[in-house]
Amino acid sequence: MSESGDWVALGLSLRLAAVTVVLLLLVGTPLAWWLARTSWRGRFLVEAVVALPLVLPPTVLGFYLLVALGPRGPVGGLLEALGGRSLAFTFEGLVIGSMLYSLPFVVQPLQTAFHGVGGRPLEVAATLGAGPRDRFLTVAVPLARRGFLTAAVLGFAHTLGEFGVVLLIGGNLPGETRVASIAIYDHVETLEYGKAGILSAVLLGLSLFLLLVVYGWGGRGRRERVGP
Repeated sequence: MSESGDWVALGLSLRLAAVTVVLLLLVGTPLAWWLARTSWRGRFLVEAVVALPLVLPPTVLGFYLLVALGPRGPVGGLLEALGGRSLAFTFEGLVIGSMLYSLPFVVQPLQTAFHGVGGRPLEVAATLGAGPRDRFLTVAVPLARRGFLTAAVLGFAHTLGEFGVVLLIGGNLPGETRVASIAIYDHVETLEYGKAGILSAVLLGLSLFLLLVVYGWGGRGRRERVGP
């Protein structure tokens, strides 16, 4: 595989991570807010499902997604019957798989951040006439901004490193589903360790940079609260 193909794979990984994070923030924010605020006794069931990708082998999740989204699966078959196409071995399928696999890395930091907001600021806003939506947007979200940063960075970095899920649901189609992690595996299989090393170093550098952003921001926030 040419070096240009590797950069295409890296660009596809970055695109996949960006799309996944945006969609997960849209879906995960209300879910995390509900988990942080609900008094439902069965909340632990939802939390367990959200956390499942943390312990589930990626190939297991990828296999079930392949079955479900393939042409003979319930989702893929329905899409084909409606005149569309199955989502297996497509970029859209990769997005679905990445969202499920990275879900806890976005929801859990947001849930923790919303817990940290506490009830007092929301009660004060309510006494000033703010409705539920205003209290969420103008009080909870700004106070939980560090949680949003952590969720976005962890979700992005985790998606960059995916292998098992994307390989099973997306295969290895250049320019369509061949992401950087799969390109590295291809190079290792063909004993092209130099090319594998370059891609690995790029992903390592990106991941380290993202973590430095999270820990650097968190450290600054702690210093601001403590004061000089």
